[in-house]
Amino acid sequence: MAISPDPSAIQPLLDALSFSPDNLPLRKHVGGLLLEANRLTEAEDLYRAGLRQVPTDTDLQLGLAKTYAGLSKTSAAFVVVEELLEASPDHARAHLLHAQLLASTNQLVAAREAYETALQHNPTLEDAELAAKLRERAPAQPAHGGPPTAAPFTNSPVTDEQALFGGLEKPKINFSDVGGMEALKEEIRLKIIHPLQFPDLYKAYGKATGGGLLLYGPPGCGKTYLARATAGEVKASFIHVGINDILDMWLGNSERNLHQLFEQARLQAPCALFFDEVDALAANRHDLRQSAGRTVINQFLAELDGATASNDGVLILAATNAPWHLDSAFRRPGRFDRILLVTPPDEAARAAVLEVLLRGKPVAPSVNLRKLAAQTAGYSGADLQAVVDVAVENRLRESMKAGKPLPLEQATLTDAAGKVRASTREWFATAKNYALYSNEGGVYDDILVYLGIKKPSA
Repeated sequence: MAISPDPSAIQPLLDALSFSPDNLPLRKHVGGLLLEANRLTEAEDLYRAGLRQVPTDTDLQLGLAKTYAGLSKTSAAFVVVEELLEASPDHARAHLLHAQLLASTNQLVAAREAYETALQHNPTLEDAELAAKLRERAPAQPAHGGPPTAAPFTNSPVTDEQALFGGLEKPKINFSDVGGMEALKEEIRLKIIHPLQFPDLYKAYGKATGGGLLLYGPPGCGKTYLARATAGEVKASFIHVGINDILDMWLGNSERNLHQLFEQARLQAPCALFFDEVDALAANRHDLRQSAGRTVINQFLAELDGATASNDGVLILAATNAPWHLDSAFRRPGRFDRILLVTPPDEAARAAVLEVLLRGKPVAPSVNLRKLAAQTAGYSGADLQAVVDVAVENRLRESMKAGKPLPLEQATLTDAAGKVRASTREWFATAKNYALYSNEGGVYDDILVYLGIKKPSA
């Protein structure tokens, strides 16, 4: 138990500091004593005064962050410690404080990561109280030593506490809410939806319902929206999974999270399980240096195969901007063997997207969305949102000068479109190289067809 410093010993040092305010070592020493004595308001003033003189001093920053934490000014403490870590990413004590702050706000996964980083930089910084709190959800340590082991997999129902993977929802949208993409929607109907809608017919032929579908293409083109609409089309439950919902710093926890996620989907069947940015989870094992990443991939493959339980009625969807980074094992039959390119919206779809984006905004009657759509070939939905945002900002400036709201004109939108570059061009430049020179089995032929390099197959 720490002994608080004698108040009578602190006062002479405060007097000395008042006569020599530029004495940085003295300021740091006195600040530490004030912190130990729990005289936090005085410590805050002292550290802030020091940072006005030397804004980048890490000891002063850390002292101020600790003071804010003691005063329950948690948001301010986060700001200071994160600025410190941005400038000094190897600062072990800052990582420890960051872990303590994260734990105090119940961000346990991030807190474990920060604590582990702190100990990597300085193993002497063990915090027993923090470690005990972080062990609440950590795997048990074997009595004989060795690495921690995950809790055994079970087939028991998933509790509300376990159902924390992005949340379970019932989508209210379907394909009628997706503008354009008719060919793509028809492909999904044939490959995914019909087996779920007519399960008896498929069972008569010994064909299980469900399966895996990988959506790929440039960012901002509606892959997530399309996946949610697919679930809504068959009135299935929908679980959106991000990479942070699965990966855990503790050995075995990532695999357990993945298993529980699939168990939740199986219990909710029919259910669509959607993995966003799946390339971060299913990267090529040859590119991974750590064996932990390989075990997660192996667990993922086992779940896709239904090794421990049937995936009948579970629709497994995934989206990626870089399918060429996926381990080839994921594209074997029965896994993500159905791969569909989600291209930027066509002209009709762009007009529909623009209509939605401009809804509720003052728009001149003369605005021709078809004409604007024709001028934005290759733009993604996100790019069109940027066009509208730029147009609105420009019109707001003009409205403030005029003293009244001015409607969006065709010229305003056209000018904004000229200032926004289609973000999909860079993606297609990269994808073209893979489609031309690394296209085993013709898996990326759709890219060549879209670019006009290859004719569509009959």
